[in-house]
Amino acid sequence: MSLKQVYINKTSHYFPNSPVSNDEMEEYLGYINNKPSKSKKIVLRNNGIHTRYYALEKGGKSTHTNAQMTAFAVRNLFNDDQAKLKEIDLLSCGTSSPDQVMPSHGVMTHGWLPEAGGIEVVSPAGVCCAGMHALKYAYMAVKSGEAEKAVATGSERFSGLLVSNVFEEEVEQLKAMDANPYIAFSKDFLRWMLSDGAAAFLLEDQPNPDGLSLRIDWIEGVSYAHQMDTCMYMGGEKQPDGTLKGFMDYTPDEIMNHSIFSVKQDIGLLSDNIVPLGGAKIKEIFERKGLKADDIDHFLPHISSDFFRSKIADMIDEYGGGIPAEKWFINLYSVGNVGAASIYLMIDELFNSGKLKKGERILLLVPESARFSYMYAMLTVC
Repeated sequence: MSLKQVYINKTSHYFPNSPVSNDEMEEYLGYINNKPSKSKKIVLRNNGIHTRYYALEKGGKSTHTNAQMTAFAVRNLFNDDQAKLKEIDLLSCGTSSPDQVMPSHGVMTHGWLPEAGGIEVVSPAGVCCAGMHALKYAYMAVKSGEAEKAVATGSERFSGLLVSNVFEEEVEQLKAMDANPYIAFSKDFLRWMLSDGAAAFLLEDQPNPDGLSLRIDWIEGVSYAHQMDTCMYMGGEKQPDGTLKGFMDYTPDEIMNHSIFSVKQDIGLLSDNIVPLGGAKIKEIFERKGLKADDIDHFLPHISSDFFRSKIADMIDEYGGGIPAEKWFINLYSVGNVGAASIYLMIDELFNSGKLKKGERILLLVPESARFSYMYAMLTVC
């Protein structure tokens, strides 16, 4: 069986509501303990984000589900043409913030796309790499001839986990204990980084007859969970020995009193390891494939904060010979950290920017701090 070439022929995105400025954030998310956050200004200064999107009204009321946003992004691929939606034969949806544990995010998205009919649907789990895993599944399906028109998506609806009432029970418990009534920095700082949105790609085995396409040359990933403890998590609590205690082992009261379903991160573990581990794999890939920094025309690294930009630059300098700043493309500052959707949103914006030229090569880097996983890919403009 001969393997096919695979092309991203269309990209689209969907953002809920209007962009939210830094000054407006707590009007949507609310105040914990009725007080402005002490960490907000520090975190925003470091992450460099100016605007983001929430599937919320002011006051915290939800406006969209994750599945709805993802379905809107898929519809935007085809300008909501029902006949073209019917041609999809695979839907591959990655997210780290599904609307429920079951059914899967993918089938819930499919439920909002009845015109597609009965198709194969998959839902890779994870955090930021989930979107890349969805892309790789779609890529392999088209490459092997199992699918002709595959749609891959990345999406997040983090805002429902960031509103103040998620933390109210824990705050009240701390007050009753005469403890310092604030949410630990490991929980609070993520409130000022995460954003909502969705994006979608159409993958086919032939390039666009008119206009540009992005050929997927390769996609590779690696996990370091065999040597690293959990860093970012939700639905559990990290124990003193580094293990994770999942929500099924907590009582309902404990789940409420300790905000078990809030997103948390081990900051020390993150800052010490996220860049060096990613660099080790990129060094191996560059050496194995004979790549040099000069071979890269556009570098799209998913970063959660501007804080990591210089560290990644130093890593590329060490392992790949350096990629000049003018070759970097990052839209974190205007859309926020949209987790599994971030790399899709960068590609979508660049693909539709008018800046790409045939023959150019695009390197993707997506790190995931959950337990230190990474995805890499190379695209060629054609």
